[in-house]
Amino acid sequence: MTPPKFRHAIAADIPALVALVTSAYRGDASRAGWTTEADLLDGQRIDPLVLAADIARPRSVVLLAERNDFPGSGPGQGLLACAHVAEEDGAGYFGMFAVRPDLQGGGVGKALLAQAERTAREDWGLATMRMTVIDVRDSLIAFYQRRGYVRTGILKPFPYGDERFGIPLREDLRFEVLEKDLGAA
Repeated sequence: MTPPKFRHAIAADIPALVALVTSAYRGDASRAGWTTEADLLDGQRIDPLVLAADIARPRSVVLLAERNDFPGSGPGQGLLACAHVAEEDGAGYFGMFAVRPDLQGGGVGKALLAQAERTAREDWGLATMRMTVIDVRDSLIAFYQRRGYVRTGILKPFPYGDERFGIPLREDLRFEVLEKDLGAA
């Protein structure tokens, strides 16, 4: 596969981003990949207004991985993967990580994660990257552990009742904070 190119999302990318993130995490389409949350959550995975705010705020970017050999040439065409990277509480925050289900396991996600870490470390001078993962997602946590993230034991409640983040299908969901030392900038 041709290596992806990276760029920062703009407002025109929001519809394609919502479609990508939804396809990676919700409904039957998500079951083609290994990152599905279809048995845990229903409803939307990302709110377009939250996404617009993430794109617009300082020290926050939505990274896109694209390949121009995919059909189309407009916003969202050739979109392979995305992730939100921001500075929060003096550390990098990594979230909204989504790879097209038919491309999961092919290296695009690993490349995007590395680019996100470079952004936090080199562009913003941050020594740590954090993320939150639903703590019952063992295979996803193992993926991050293989890339140097450690479980902190810090648990955060799932936002039950806030449908912007999905409709829980279980009553035991919570987030665990994972963290990685990015080294000196």
